[in-house]
Amino acid sequence: MVDVITNIDIHAPLNKVADYASNPDNAPTWYDNIKSVEWKSPKPLTIGSLVAFRAKFLGRELSYIYEIVEFTRGEKLVMRTSEGPFPMETTYTWETIGADLTSMTLRNRGVPSGFSKLLAPFMATMMRKANNKDLKKIKTLLEKE
Repeated sequence: MVDVITNIDIHAPLNKVADYASNPDNAPTWYDNIKSVEWKSPKPLTIGSLVAFRAKFLGRELSYIYEIVEFTRGEKLVMRTSEGPFPMETTYTWETIGADLTSMTLRNRGVPSGFSKLLAPFMATMMRKANNKDLKKIKTLLEKE
């Protein structure tokens, strides 16, 4: 099992952070590895929505469809894919920790299979590094506005 949890404090109101982060259309702006997003179901985001992502991770092109399995606006978003050699669940949570200060947590977890299973410890380290970079980027973007 790979389970990577990263967190950052962002000097912006919770609704601003949560609304931006939970909009899949914004993902290519703040996620370095995500190259494009395509809605497979009608907007807006709701439980059951399907969103296709094209990404590049560890030099490999990846395409996968996330299903939104839990969504409470301003609190939590859980999306899951069961495709490929590394089925993944991604969770965002947000919490107000002060005046215009929001804590955002990003969690990725999954159970790799096949060849990916051998790379799990390395993948966890690389995911943590990428997630920290992405959270710093969203922080910069939202604090600038």
